[in-house]
Amino acid sequence: MLTLVVASALFMESLVSTVIATSLAAMAADLGVDPISLKLAFTAYYVAMAIFIPISGWCADRFGARTVFASAIGVFTLASVGCALAWDMHSLIFGRFCQGLGGAMMLPVGRLVLLRAIPKREMVSAMAWLSIPTLFAPIMGPPVGGFITTYYHWRGIFWLNVPVGVVGLAMALWLVPQVKALVRRPLDWTGFALTGLGLSLAVFGFTLLGSGASTAMSLRWLALAMMASGAVLLAAYLWHARRSAHPIIDLTLLHIASFRLSLWGGLLFRVAVGAVPFLLPLMLQVGFGMSAFESGSLTFASAAGALTMKIVASPILRRWGFRRVLSVNAVVSSGLLAASAAFTALTPHALIIVVLLAAGFFRSLQFTSLNTLGYADIDSARMSQATSFVGVVQQLSLSGGVAVAAMLLDLSRSLEGRVNLVAGDFGQAFIAIGLIALASTLFMRRLAPDAGAEVSGHRPPEEAEPG
Repeated sequence: MLTLVVASALFMESLVSTVIATSLAAMAADLGVDPISLKLAFTAYYVAMAIFIPISGWCADRFGARTVFASAIGVFTLASVGCALAWDMHSLIFGRFCQGLGGAMMLPVGRLVLLRAIPKREMVSAMAWLSIPTLFAPIMGPPVGGFITTYYHWRGIFWLNVPVGVVGLAMALWLVPQVKALVRRPLDWTGFALTGLGLSLAVFGFTLLGSGASTAMSLRWLALAMMASGAVLLAAYLWHARRSAHPIIDLTLLHIASFRLSLWGGLLFRVAVGAVPFLLPLMLQVGFGMSAFESGSLTFASAAGALTMKIVASPILRRWGFRRVLSVNAVVSSGLLAASAAFTALTPHALIIVVLLAAGFFRSLQFTSLNTLGYADIDSARMSQATSFVGVVQQLSLSGGVAVAAMLLDLSRSLEGRVNLVAGDFGQAFIAIGLIALASTLFMRRLAPDAGAEVSGHRPPEEAEPG
């Protein structure tokens, strides 16, 4: 039942993320903005997540898991109402930022509750089955969101969160234990200020710069100034963290090889995958002229493939181990990402579904493996710091994916002197993100043969065969 409670929160977050991607073109038309400009609605959410995730573990330890988890669901639900009532792009961005605040407390704390409640030998299975209920959101999100957008209004997609949020809040208050840390760490306020401001400036600056040739020179200088200021603040945090007894982001976790390699390799892979929810619906709708409902009826295939994978993740890792699975699967996933570049308006829908189904399967295997390996060698006392660290990097990589995708699209059209997007712009972008995903293998291949063996149950050949 506890897994179901956490899954309901993940369901709510996944639902709005998938339906908003399907509705981007309609939202842009209704609000009177360029579709690429709506990258800020994605970025605001991810930046809020990155800012507040570092204090999620401290809040859970200080105020109790149930209090923080239930409050986060309430904030996320109210923010969804705010997005539904948005009257321009700025109010929508603010609503998405508030959603990110709720999500920053909701998702890591929910995962932390489970990580502290299950033994390591059951971690792979728990992580895989935890996300099965949440995968119904990505499966139903695109077609349902497309249907609402096409036949009603895009605002209706945010109202979908309200009943789920109300049920999730009631279940959280009833079932989630009020777990608090036995030893409370002081909050690193200096570190929180440095990371929050630094990440905000760096990410928003990069996103603003991602508008490419269409950005006025003054805005480019502003973007560069924001990125430089963010870099200075983050460098100051590195200096601060080495001298703080309780840094908000524990950089010493990078001394653990499995954590370090899965983190950096996962960053590159998530940058590539983070571009897909932005690129794919726009390509189908703006590039190929499909309606939101037609687009959503195709893009749900990725989530269906991911759902299939969850059943076989544990035996695959037990048979081949983390290093081989992550290395080989990254190559396969990058190829399937790049394959979307071959889609045209005349490509049979059945073929698109097959490619997206396979892509969802292998991407989900990669994410399950990365998420599990990252915590494989972390002791219970440092689990909250690890979840915060991983959560920050994940959100930054996803926001980076959206910014990179927008930059590639804008660069492609600007080089040809166009204002409108065409189908060819998306093909080049998909090839580029496929190469980014492929680069993650540079980290995966450096894993030890027995990396995460305690969690996966894999035994390398030299151990499996007694001498």
